[in-house]
Parts: sequence; structure tokens; C-alpha cells
Amino acid sequence: MKLLRITLAFYLLLCAIQHGIAQDLTQGQSAKKTTKQLAPALITFGDSIIDPANNNVQKTIIKCNFLPYGMDFVTHRPTGRFCNGRIPTDFLASKLGIKELLPAYFGTNLTNQDLITGVSFASGGTGFDPLTPKIASVISMPEQLEKFKEYQGKVRSILGERKAAELFSKSVYGVIAGSDDVANTYFATPFRKSQYDSSQYADLMLQGASSFLEQLIQLGARKIAIVGVPPIGCVPSQRTLGGGILRGCAPVHNEIARLYNARLAVEVEKIKKRHQSQNIVLVFADIYDFLYDMIEHPTKYGFEVSNKGCCGTGLLEVSVLCNPLTPTVCTDVSKHVFWDSYHPTEKAYSILSEYIFQKLVTYLEN
Repeated sequence: MKLLRITLAFYLLLCAIQHGIAQDLTQGQSAKKTTKQLAPALITFGDSIIDPANNNVQKTIIKCNFLPYGMDFVTHRPTGRFCNGRIPTDFLASKLGIKELLPAYFGTNLTNQDLITGVSFASGGTGFDPLTPKIASVISMPEQLEKFKEYQGKVRSILGERKAAELFSKSVYGVIAGSDDVANTYFATPFRKSQYDSSQYADLMLQGASSFLEQLIQLGARKIAIVGVPPIGCVPSQRTLGGGILRGCAPVHNEIARLYNARLAVEVEKIKKRHQSQNIVLVFADIYDFLYDMIEHPTKYGFEVSNKGCCGTGLLEVSVLCNPLTPTVCTDVSKHVFWDSYHPTEKAYSILSEYIFQKLVTYLEN
């Protein structure tokens, strides 16, 4: 009987430990520091590329908190990340020596430690065009900034004014948006194409990005990385919709991405000059050419397939169209650049995150 009690106690203890580990991994509280800590926190804004679960609590169909999403995540459960596993902000938080996973701000039970080490405000389907989040019923970039102000209040109540101000100035801020403006607003609806040509629409996106960066600086951010738009015309869904019978890269989609990126690079330099006295570190991470090369030459990066996703046919399935009833998921995800028809796999994100990190790290170590 004594042996039975000991065995039962050990079993309950093991369950508690496993539950605690799973909870830590899901919320991002565990900071398994295997590298030098380069910043006290990572705070991010943007779209589905870095949305860890914020859309879970939004009244939108742009969700992915169901299988097969998350099938290769640490817990093998869907979290709300638009991927089979981890997303760029998870990798970057780890590379910065902060924590292993970056949690969502919305709809999660965040501890004080979660808050002071950073969160993500990103919402899948949003963009710099004010119309984009309205179409998708998701969190706009200005709304993300408003929630950041709320977050700042919580951090001040934890740390006090002086320490909180220091944390805000030393934290790394990441901004990734623009793909949904091109794919979902400009090309999938008639509203903007009747008002703007490609060049004018790139300017509209740029205005939104510039305004966002200026407001972020006003709120105390001093170390910011903004990521450009990828070759959006080469993602599987846009090949299917705009790449013709052979499903090549949709050229006009990529044209807007290139125009926007070129102008954003110039705008970033202008913003830095305007804030010269504030010691702003503002890095433009242009991922267009790097990701284009990965798509065009997948074997260089350890992939075999780059023109379709893993979920279903891989041609159009994304979000609610990639669900538990989807008949097939590719047998070896590691061979694919794309998980669904819009988002890269965990493996591709890992490679891309290292590229972004190397762009950023030289500025942080100086």
C-alpha cells in the first residue's frame, strides 16, 4: 500500500511538472537562455507572419487555432500561429536571449515576467492600408499601438516609472506588415485598384509604415527593426490566383513589393536623420531577395518544394481552408518552403529569422 502511495505521488508530481512545462512553452514564460541576452524584451507589431494567437479572440475568420496548424509545435497542439510550428518572433526572442516563445498580448493569462520580457500585438490579416484590417475584421496597426500604450501602463505598474522607461528604450521592437495590403486588399478587392496604380499604392503603404514608426518612437522605442514585404507574388496562393496556367510568380504583386521596399529603405534613413539626437537604432530588413532565392533555388536551403504548401492541395488552402477535415497534409514538412498557401514552414522561418537576426545583431552589440 505504501509503495502504491509513493508511485501515485510520483505520477502526480510528474504530471504537474509536465503541465507546468507545457504552460510555460505555450505562454512564452520560459527563458531558456543559451545565448547572451541582447535586450530585456522583444515587442512586435504586424500581421500573420508574427501573430502568435491574437486573432484567436477576434471576431474574424482569419484564424488558425485548430489542426493541422501547430502539429509540429513544441506541444503538438494548435496555438494560433499561422504555421506548423514556431514563427519568426519565437526564433528571434530565443536568439536575443530573452525567452523561447513570444506570447500574444490578447486573450492570454500573462504573468508579470511575460509582460516585462515582451509580447506580440500582431494580428493576421492586417496591414498599413487602413482598409486592410477592416476587410478582414482584425486588429489595425493603430489599434495595436493603442494596446501597446495599455501594455506600457501595466509594465509601469510592475517596474515603476524609471525602470519601465529604461526597459522601453532598451527593448527591441519588430514590425512586419504589408503583404496583406498587396495580396488581400489591392488584388483581391476592387476598392483600391480603381483609385491607385501600383506606384501610388506603394506610396499609400509607405505613409502608413512611416506614421507607425514615428508614433512608436514617440512612445519610447529606440531599437526598431522593420521588415520589408517579401516576394508576395511567389507565395503559392498568389501563384494560383495571378500566375497564369503555369503558376509562375505573379509579377504585378512583386512589383508593388519592390517599389514599397525601395521607398521604405529611403524613408527609414529620413526618420533616422529626423531623430538623430535620440540615438535611434532603426534597421530596415529587406527579405525580398533572400526569400526569392529560397523559393527559386529551394535545394540550396535544404528544401524540395517551393511552389505549393503542405496543407491539402497546397494551392489555395490557408486559415479556415486548412483545417482538421483537410484530406491530406504532406508527409515530410521539412521538404517544403511553405506550410499553407501563404505562410512558410517552421524550417523556412528558422532560416529567415537567422537572416533577419544577423541584420539586427551588429546594431545591438555596438
